[in-house]
Amino acid sequence: MDKQAFAERLTALRTSAGVSARDMSLSIGQSPGYIRSIESGLCFPSMTGFFYICDYLHITPQEFFAEDVCDFPCHSLTFYGS
Repeated sequence: MDKQAFAERLTALRTSAGVSARDMSLSIGQSPGYIRSIESGLCFPSMTGFFYICDYLHITPQEFFAEDVCDFPCHSLTFYGS
């Protein structure tokens, strides 16, 4: 998965969770612009950062890389920001 595809996937998952990039960034212990910088393609998260993102979204890394945004039961997810 290239940087643009990663950014688009993160954006799709975050917006389907109904959480802002700023709130998600702060909830995983990062600066307010952290998620936005990933979504805009400026950087990739570290492996640890990626695991925090998956944990926040209550998905596995495999689910993050699934083809369809809802290849997992989206309706059953509970987000930290909720």
